[in-house]
Amino acid sequence: MDGFSIFAIALVLLVIVTLFAGIKTVPQGYDWTIERFGKYTRTLTPGLNLIIPYFDRVGRKMNMMEQVINIPEQEVITKDNATVTVDGVAFFQVFNAAKASYEVANLNQAIIVLTMTNIRSVMGSMDLDQVLSHRDEINERLLRVVDAAVSPWGLKVNRIEIKDIVPPTDLEAMGRQMKAERVKRADILQAEGQRQSEILRAEGAKQGQILQAEGRREAAFRDAEARERSAEAEAKATQMVSEAIAKGDVAALNYFIADKYIRAFGQLADSPNQKVIMLPIEATSILGSLAGIGEIARATFGESAASAQAAARRASVPSAGPTLPPVAPPK
Repeated sequence: MDGFSIFAIALVLLVIVTLFAGIKTVPQGYDWTIERFGKYTRTLTPGLNLIIPYFDRVGRKMNMMEQVINIPEQEVITKDNATVTVDGVAFFQVFNAAKASYEVANLNQAIIVLTMTNIRSVMGSMDLDQVLSHRDEINERLLRVVDAAVSPWGLKVNRIEIKDIVPPTDLEAMGRQMKAERVKRADILQAEGQRQSEILRAEGAKQGQILQAEGRREAAFRDAEARERSAEAEAKATQMVSEAIAKGDVAALNYFIADKYIRAFGQLADSPNQKVIMLPIEATSILGSLAGIGEIARATFGESAASAQAAARRASVPSAGPTLPPVAPPK
């Protein structure tokens, strides 16, 4: 073979090698990062991809599927100084291959250390009985904290599960301690309930006294107002009688006195303590009162009505007679 044939063969081989170097096939579930002279340029997705041979190279091959990491056992001291042994498992998925490749050096180790640290923080703030009975709450708090911490790395933590919690060996002493804690909490709740009940009763009594005082004040105000109105009416009636007397109308005075006289004896008759009432009423006094009423009627209805009333009085009363004796009503 001459030199040209050797050159041609070498050129063909170089072209073939270059083509193979420039064609990359990425499997499903993976993303490859491409570096040019050591600097990240782009990410290859699953399928057939082309790169520039001799300038570009594959940097990191990141698994984009959901992955599982076992959290090793560790001892955790609870809030009530109990030591428990805990292990778990974490499920995560990479959604940004570039960040997962270049933002953190050792991805799996970083996730494990971060999860273990937060397990100690979360479970260390709880009592032993809470740790043993609130596993779902522990998982939820761990997921929320760890997922927020790994988000800058291009990861998504889907689930964190506590697999096993081994309580301390001295369960009898821990049982007595937990019982004492429960009794203490029960006493505190009972005392709080009694205190709240006393406060509510005192508040109710205070409101009742306030309402009673308001009622007494309102009743006193109403009574004073009624007495004031009665006094005003009495003063008005007295004023009218005084004006009538000033005008020379003596009949109005007779009517006023007779009305008071009759009302006074009516009140004596209605008294529950009086069974027999002696009425020292003279016929001449009653006739005087009737005469006053006749004068008022004459002034009001005219002389005809007054004459008729006077005729009726003369017909019913004799012209002269002795003074009538006192009359006692029947029992």
